[in-house]
Amino acid sequence: MSDIPVLISDLAIILFSAGLITILFKWLKQPVVLGYIMAGIIAGPYTFGGPMIMDAENIHIWADIGVIFLLFALGLDFSFKKLMNIGGTAMISALTIVGAMMMLGYITGLSLGWSHMDSLFLGGMLSMSSTTIIFKAFDDMGLRNQRFAGVVFGILVVEDLFAVVLMVLLSTLAVSKHFEGMEMVDSILKLIAFLVFWSITGIFLIPTFLKKTKQWLNGETLLVVSLGLCLGMVLLAVKAGFSSALGAFVMGSILAETIEAENIEHLIKPVKDLFGAIFFVSVGMMIDPAMLVEYWFPILLITIVVMAGQITFAASGVLLSGQSLRIAIQSGFSLAQIGEFAFIIASLGTTLHVTDKFLYPIVVTVSVITTFFTPYMIRLANPAYQFVTKHLPTHWIHFLDRYSTGTNTIRHKSTWLQLLKVLCRIVITYTILSVFTIALFLQYLTPLIRKELPGLQGSLVSAIAILLLISPFLRAIMMKKNHSEEFQQLWSDSKYNRGPLISLIVLRVALCIGIVMFVISSLVNVAVSLLLVIATTVILFFIYSKRLKKYSIQLERRFLRNFTARQHEQERKAPIKQRFVKHLLDRDLHLADFEVSQSSPSVGKTLKELNFRQTCGVSVVTIIRGEERINIPGGEERLYPFDHIIVAATDQEINVFREFVENRVEKRKHELEQQRPPEVSLEQFTIEANTPLVGRTIRESGIRDKAACLVIGIERNGTSIMNPAPDTTFETGDVVWIVGEKDKLLHLAAGETI
Repeated sequence: MSDIPVLISDLAIILFSAGLITILFKWLKQPVVLGYIMAGIIAGPYTFGGPMIMDAENIHIWADIGVIFLLFALGLDFSFKKLMNIGGTAMISALTIVGAMMMLGYITGLSLGWSHMDSLFLGGMLSMSSTTIIFKAFDDMGLRNQRFAGVVFGILVVEDLFAVVLMVLLSTLAVSKHFEGMEMVDSILKLIAFLVFWSITGIFLIPTFLKKTKQWLNGETLLVVSLGLCLGMVLLAVKAGFSSALGAFVMGSILAETIEAENIEHLIKPVKDLFGAIFFVSVGMMIDPAMLVEYWFPILLITIVVMAGQITFAASGVLLSGQSLRIAIQSGFSLAQIGEFAFIIASLGTTLHVTDKFLYPIVVTVSVITTFFTPYMIRLANPAYQFVTKHLPTHWIHFLDRYSTGTNTIRHKSTWLQLLKVLCRIVITYTILSVFTIALFLQYLTPLIRKELPGLQGSLVSAIAILLLISPFLRAIMMKKNHSEEFQQLWSDSKYNRGPLISLIVLRVALCIGIVMFVISSLVNVAVSLLLVIATTVILFFIYSKRLKKYSIQLERRFLRNFTARQHEQERKAPIKQRFVKHLLDRDLHLADFEVSQSSPSVGKTLKELNFRQTCGVSVVTIIRGEERINIPGGEERLYPFDHIIVAATDQEINVFREFVENRVEKRKHELEQQRPPEVSLEQFTIEANTPLVGRTIRESGIRDKAACLVIGIERNGTSIMNPAPDTTFETGDVVWIVGEKDKLLHLAAGETI
């Protein structure tokens, strides 16, 4: 009980200081993350001669929870479906950035005289841009609908995955304290197996669970279930020897495939914001201002390396992927910072005691500086593009244009390549599922079965159970794509294709026979020849079993249904089909969504009157009004408050339209503020004998129609008439209660004729 007051007082200091400083940073139009770090510096042990926080261990625990929820939220925005759809641009660009920046960071650390471990961690920290900061900057600057923003978001998605993998690899390297190729390969294979197994298992089970329990899932229960699933996967990741952050990220990416993803993201945001704030405050608490003065040169050098390196390598990677020079430069300038993953990797090095103390505050300071400059760097992109095109040789520009056009040209893919690519994915995925299932069963369930059924009987039961569990996976390895369009085309095209095609089937069957032999030999001592016969018999049963075929197809359909449920729901609700959006992008046109403000002067006017096409060059494609969607609206269609209008235009035209709308709304708000309409008030007055209201009904008096006032009550002879009917007659001595504008009420009270 004695710890409770300290816990509360420390939390109060953290949140109070964070709240005040972030309000100041909001006023200065700076990211709140910087405010949290500044609050941590103020509350830390180095600023005022002593720590304001009494128990720093509590802060570290909350900070660890903050990392979990930050990674969980990133996973919710990640989605493996999104990773599959982003295309080669994001993958090539992210690989270029991460690889080059890691190498550049490592070389920079060594050039400063730092150790190999410090330099390696520095390279990891500098290789990731800040998803949070870039999202916020694009939102504030109205750039989210521009083409380069889509490229940047795709790169960030891939970088998020690389960052999680990098954390695991750095942890492994830090624990072993030296680099061994096979050990690192082993760690990578274990990581891939963990990601594949739990991602597929989660997508198979969790969407179905949420769908079955949907009627009982309100906001409260959905939040609790989501957090429970997140922390459950955290426990599994830690049990498997990985970090808690990896488990949170994996569960977030699984839930991102469900139709409840948006609801979960909305519900988890306050929790993430709270613990995220504590995490960033704890980051600030570890910064010693005196150390920053001492290490001013490394800070300056690393800042220059980050900004110049990210701009150069990001632009190069985007160019290499086939995008235009303008898109490449805009993307490079947008990615010129490091963010939350740098903090997490720095915390990892500190926690594992493998990096020096000076590295953490240096990297945080570099992150703060580069974050501060992010909006300015984004604005500099267009001037930089103009400068480059002005000074770059003309033949270089023509070469880049031809390269961009040639790369984006649709090429015919080899049928063999398509078939082999799909088969590799199928074999690897189902093999991992089979191996993980076998390993989990042998480790946890086989001992229980043998305890109840000792001897050969328990071993046989375990073997049969394992083979039944993995039978759908083995059948998929052997039989999938054997009747596909690609397979049939290759079989029909040439007789020389038939040998390799049969060999592919034989190899897959042999792999499955080997897996079955491994299962049986792990549990039962059988001669090799007999083992081969048994395994072959089992495999033939799997191939020809109609029941297993039906069950395997059902499992696959259920997985695909869960995997694509969110996408189908989004397509159902989307005003414009994604295929149409891609056609627009090919023509350098984009779709942008604008909400009609309540105070907009466009409210009540027709599209013909507004004439957006002539004024700004944009075309209104769709109007969304609640659940109603008006596609290709006519000129007589009117706009109403809270309507969403979807317009198609180029980047420049969308910017012109945004400024046009914002200026009109601001002008209208200013006009309304200047008008200051009279307030409505409630007054009472008594009807005297000589007033013209005596003997007239409420309707005849004109109080409603001419004076714009409303009679809401009459007191007569000790009784009250509430909301009197229009044909009620006024009598001498009536006390009348009227609502209206004050000046008009005064005229009525004075007995003036209406």
